[in-house]
Amino acid sequence: MKSIFPKVNSGLNIVIVGGGKIGVALIEQLTAEGHDITIIDNNPSRIQTITNMYDIMGIVGNGASYGIQMEAGIESADLIIAVTGSDELNLLCCTVASQVGNCASIARVRTPDYSKEAGYLIKKLGLAMIINPELEAAKEVARIISLPTALDVTTFTHGQADLVKVKVTSSSPLDNMMVTDIAQNISNDFLIGAVERDNEIFIPSGNFTIKANDKISIVAARKDIHNTLKKLGFKMTTVKNCIIIGGGKVAYYLASQLLSAGVEVKIIEQSKKRCEQLSILLPKAVIINGDGTDAGLLDEEDLQGVDSFVPLTGIDEENIMLTLHAKHVSNAKVITKVNRLGFKDVINTLDLGSVVYPRFITAEAIIAYVRALNNSMNSNVETLYHMFNGRAEAIEFYIKEKSAVTDIPLMNLKLKDNLLICLINRNGRVFIPGGNDSFKEGDFVMLVTTHKGFGDIRDILKK
Repeated sequence: MKSIFPKVNSGLNIVIVGGGKIGVALIEQLTAEGHDITIIDNNPSRIQTITNMYDIMGIVGNGASYGIQMEAGIESADLIIAVTGSDELNLLCCTVASQVGNCASIARVRTPDYSKEAGYLIKKLGLAMIINPELEAAKEVARIISLPTALDVTTFTHGQADLVKVKVTSSSPLDNMMVTDIAQNISNDFLIGAVERDNEIFIPSGNFTIKANDKISIVAARKDIHNTLKKLGFKMTTVKNCIIIGGGKVAYYLASQLLSAGVEVKIIEQSKKRCEQLSILLPKAVIINGDGTDAGLLDEEDLQGVDSFVPLTGIDEENIMLTLHAKHVSNAKVITKVNRLGFKDVINTLDLGSVVYPRFITAEAIIAYVRALNNSMNSNVETLYHMFNGRAEAIEFYIKEKSAVTDIPLMNLKLKDNLLICLINRNGRVFIPGGNDSFKEGDFVMLVTTHKGFGDIRDILKK
């Protein structure tokens, strides 16, 4: 399989337990970034398929077994990532690894009860991270619903800044405006970090002209983002209600967050037993036992008049068809969950609007940690977000110590092309830096680039 992530450097010895979709997504990027991977799975045919696709070592067996972990080289491993379908097995894999080797450990944990206890589990089991794909997907959907104009919303600097992707319409004041003119005439509280036009990605300079149908990624402090989007001509309506199709874990997490934000929630779920469970877990939500793909039922539940609509079934094709139907019959903000990663290019042609990939979100969080583990002591990758199907990256660094990039005006740094320094968070104050500003110890720095694999803030410099 050809990876979209080119090899960039040598790296860590990593053991991955679980060869499912998330395991494969991790393998694809981690091998591309130069790490040595060993995959453990109890399915021989799965191991055969994966090792044929990627230049990695594969072991058939129980990833929680001491013998299997020793065979995988856990004693010399830097990191173990357990992403099987069982929370308990993932936690056990990490516990065994901590007793045998001296490696960091990451466990995928999906059960709500365990997720509530993540802090306790991390502390007591010595884990580096617990990642919950469904919870992270729900958080992303909730962020998008909070800004209905947005296609994507990603948070940086501990919730103090947002990266928001929006589509420019022909009626927008941004159409045919240069970036410098936008800053001078409309607002300078934001930066345009990247632009997608006709399937090409641009890191815009000041003389770049925005066009209708461009998808632009705006970076701003969270406190300014609503006002900034309003100034730029985007409608800032408030979502008051939401219909969710499917009552799985993502639906539960999402409904919990929306209800806490004062949004009315209606969930349509086929399983009567699950409806009864949700009625207890979410007493403030309306739970309907029925087929969410039935157009007649959707009409009865006022799909035409709802503010937001989120299909969260376990079948990608159903979610996509429901999205297209909702866009046809209503003006609702629609967000589509897609599990499979292999058809992103095709999905992009369908004009679905906001699409959320839980497995991609999970992989990004883990990749950010891996880069931080692999880099120098001078800086640290805090947050990583792949933009436009992996063709650009938004990265947040924490600057620990003085280095070749600190205390030097940005205008004097020899920066690589196709890179934009978007913001600095200094002691809780978020600002967009100018040429006379410089990086200081303790800063959180966020940048956007089409280069791949940055693991250190010094990677922004030309060699």
